[in-house]
Amino acid sequence: MDTLKVGVIGYGYWGPNLTRNFFELPSSELVAIADVKEDRLRRAHSLYPNIVLTKNYRDFFEMDVDAVVISVPPALHYSIARECLEHDMHVLVEKPITLKSRDAQELINLAEAKGLTLMVGHTFEYNSAVVELKKYIDSGELGDIHYIDTARLNLGLFQRDSNVLWDLAPHDISILLYLLGENPVSVSAQGMPCVFDEIVDVAYMSLVFPNKIPAFIHVSWLDPCKVRRVTIVGSKKMIVYNDLENEKKLTIYDKGVEAPEYTNGFGEFQCNYRSGDILIPNVRFIEPLRQECQHFLDSINNHTKPCSSGYDGLSVVRILEAAEHSMMNGSTREEITWEPQNIPA
Repeated sequence: MDTLKVGVIGYGYWGPNLTRNFFELPSSELVAIADVKEDRLRRAHSLYPNIVLTKNYRDFFEMDVDAVVISVPPALHYSIARECLEHDMHVLVEKPITLKSRDAQELINLAEAKGLTLMVGHTFEYNSAVVELKKYIDSGELGDIHYIDTARLNLGLFQRDSNVLWDLAPHDISILLYLLGENPVSVSAQGMPCVFDEIVDVAYMSLVFPNKIPAFIHVSWLDPCKVRRVTIVGSKKMIVYNDLENEKKLTIYDKGVEAPEYTNGFGEFQCNYRSGDILIPNVRFIEPLRQECQHFLDSINNHTKPCSSGYDGLSVVRILEAAEHSMMNGSTREEITWEPQNIPA
């Protein structure tokens, strides 16, 4: 397998984690880090004294860089990714891939025209617990899926140039698309600005997937408790994924309810409740970001489509656009039509 020379653009919140992984992976050689802030570059130099540091990512274009990792504010994703693709570099860009679906489609077209890998950082698709969660759904052990509920809540971090929908919801949307293997047919949303005018910091989304499977997303920057939870309710069993747990990220409940046969009156209406064992499967934890970074390198070397491809990023952006349109128009139900080229393989 070829060793790929990698450059990191952005050494702020998430950049140091990406840098660490690409520095440690044997199939990559970290050659350069770019950031506009001097203090961040000094921090990087203390850890990686032999790496080229620059305030201008365009310096990469004169270097022997095979692939770049973009971890900058989302408003810059499109322009930087486009330039890097134009200079024949493979690109891994953090979520959301862009802030407009037409920009995401343009990046996809450019990458395909040049035979380059374009991947988006939907890290939860590489989380061992989420992978196990999908296995339980696909195996049929949970039965028919009645609904999925997600919650991603905390106090902060407020952002001036974004809202909570674009900041937190991409995680849960990407998880839902991965778990169900399909795109939703409609979405509605409502949100409210509580702290700053015109910056939505609490939002609720309702999605309907094929076979009329509903899913609900609650995101908030304004909650006293930190919550990272996915609940799946099936006709046979129910399962909860709690990302904040260290030892028991998945809990399976052998619980359910069966509707009674036809009755003539309320007095005869008695549901059959089932309450069986609670199972906590042993999920071997591997750092999801390490898995994601390795997958990016493998996709380049093997000329294969990454799991979280540009098309997956485009799907998330289209859903967010529809949700924001709904939110600004009285929580209207927005139908989403998916053309074949926009459906992730």
